[in-house]
Amino acid sequence: MLNEQSAPIKFDDVDTQAVTAVRMLSMDMISRAHSGHPGLPLGAAPMAYVLFSRHLRVDPSFPQWFNRDRFVLSAGHGSAMLYSLIHLSGFAITREDLMSFRQLGSKTPGHPEYGVTPGVDATTGPLGQGIGMAVGMAIAESHLRGVYNRPDYDVVDHYTYALCGDGDLLEGVAAESASLAGQLQLNRLIVLYDSNDISLDGPLTNASHDNVGERFQSYGWNYSRVEDGNDLEAIDAAIRSAKQNAGGPTLIEVKTQIGAGSPKAGTNKVHGAPLSDDELAATRDFYHWNEDPFTVPEAVTERFMSTIKARGWANHQSWSSLIAQYSKAEPDLSRQFAQGVSQTLPDNYAANVPTYYKKDALATRASGSQVLQQLSKSCPNLWGGSADLFRSNKTAVADEERFSPTNRQGRNLWFGVREFAEAAAMNGIALHGGTRVYGSTFFVFSDYMKPALRLAAIQQLPVIYVFTHDSLAVGEDGPTHEPVEQLAALRSIPNLTVFRPADGNETAAAWEAALETTDHPVALVLTRQALPTLPLPAAKVHTGVNQGGYVVRDAKDEAEGILMASGSEVQLALSAQERLAELGHDVRVVSIPSFEAFNDQSHEYQESVLPMKLRRRVAIEMASGSSWYQFVGLDGVALTQDDFGASGKGEEVIAMAGFTTDKVVQAYLQLK
Repeated sequence: MLNEQSAPIKFDDVDTQAVTAVRMLSMDMISRAHSGHPGLPLGAAPMAYVLFSRHLRVDPSFPQWFNRDRFVLSAGHGSAMLYSLIHLSGFAITREDLMSFRQLGSKTPGHPEYGVTPGVDATTGPLGQGIGMAVGMAIAESHLRGVYNRPDYDVVDHYTYALCGDGDLLEGVAAESASLAGQLQLNRLIVLYDSNDISLDGPLTNASHDNVGERFQSYGWNYSRVEDGNDLEAIDAAIRSAKQNAGGPTLIEVKTQIGAGSPKAGTNKVHGAPLSDDELAATRDFYHWNEDPFTVPEAVTERFMSTIKARGWANHQSWSSLIAQYSKAEPDLSRQFAQGVSQTLPDNYAANVPTYYKKDALATRASGSQVLQQLSKSCPNLWGGSADLFRSNKTAVADEERFSPTNRQGRNLWFGVREFAEAAAMNGIALHGGTRVYGSTFFVFSDYMKPALRLAAIQQLPVIYVFTHDSLAVGEDGPTHEPVEQLAALRSIPNLTVFRPADGNETAAAWEAALETTDHPVALVLTRQALPTLPLPAAKVHTGVNQGGYVVRDAKDEAEGILMASGSEVQLALSAQERLAELGHDVRVVSIPSFEAFNDQSHEYQESVLPMKLRRRVAIEMASGSSWYQFVGLDGVALTQDDFGASGKGEEVIAMAGFTTDKVVQAYLQLK
């Protein structure tokens, strides 16, 4: 490690003052806001201070320095402590920012928000997900280290730290993520566990009797315990020891007292309610703190500047020099590394993506796989995996190997049957940077991932989800595996773009659109069953997909109405168009693979596809129909699925649900 201390330096009275400063700044913030969580900052400030002052390598003057250590406050309700630390460390968080804690538009929101506060590496608050994102960051670090480091050139060389609480470890996603981290032997992942035996409602024993140490050891983690959460030397020694572990990640359980030093210490009453004026005064007296609110001794400020800020600047400069040498010694790798860090794609990256013709009839999961194989060859920073469904999702890259403890260069990620952990890890991989990541599962199991999808959208992360088996056509596996409400659910998430392509060319265009998106997540929803290729040139399809919706086949003369659909149902719309023509009704067929992309188009373009004068409209989709009414209007109808499916042959289930040419024709003819 760069500038790593060879021997520990004893903590002194200034360090003790610094811990108190973190505690009291946090109390000042919460008191002024009349809102917040005083329990964690009072109890966990010592371990957080040791981490920041002695170990964490960050550059406050350049918060996004790539080779910095990552820190995730998984217990995001303790945000006041984090803001106090990054303010004192020299990040661009002012005293006035601290005084605006939890106020509208401030840099110090109620829970940490990535992209809002310099020095915050992840948006946290929903418990457990911070651990999952830290696991993803450690996965990314170990992969990049395996791909890019060469003798004398450790261009990727850092740790991932997280701080969690009892509540974090009760969440299922934490267990999934910890199991995955142990399986992958992520030895540069270190989690500090604020173990105070209190949860929001009361004693932890009311809800849990776990032996956390044994549980994590069974996952393949190293485990240590610090009995006194105020013992800076013991905490420092535990972190130093963890950094030497080679066989897996480390959990350091630090026994603390929630709300330490306050009249409500050791009780749930100090978890999430501000201290009263009298209680705050008593707490200040306990710590012999006589400074004015939002003020710290000069010696404390100097200690932070001489440790965290000075160390970070020196490490950043050393790394920049190393990168300059690396670019000369390894020019090809250096260019690839720079592309990954900057999130740019190689020139002509889509040149070998297949084009599909009339003779081709493939499930979009199959055409999606063919597209992915080519994209993987041209985009070396693209990688991803599946929740134990590679064979079904078809997202394994044939020319690549499994990412594992013995092969960090592998680009096929085996997440196991851990969908929530998969999505959380993908967020962490994206937050870390340096690669583009995708993950896959059956569409119906997107429900297991939804909280992490939501956090991806909030954090504007360019992760790619591949959801296959998208409709009633799943068939024999029955209603438990046939998605109905999932499309509407995903479409309701702000800042998430959903593509449901209708053939191979739409699928290729959707994949390219996903890769070219750098400021929000994208979901690709793909079929199990084969679909014919749409009857128009691939170039027009690509343009149409990028615009979210387009005319697949227009009326022969002047259209009297519109049939619109997404995915496999576009073929049903085309069939109904032909039947209606035989009955003397000339209609237009529109594919809308992405509602979000279509809604981003100009009014003029939207009008060219869905003219307002054409009020006879039928939307067709084997899913909940509420989201279609923005396009069909009050005069139109959505032929959709508002009940669960059934077990049987796919085509029979589809017919039973009413998705037939006759039903579409009938629905259109009933319109006035």
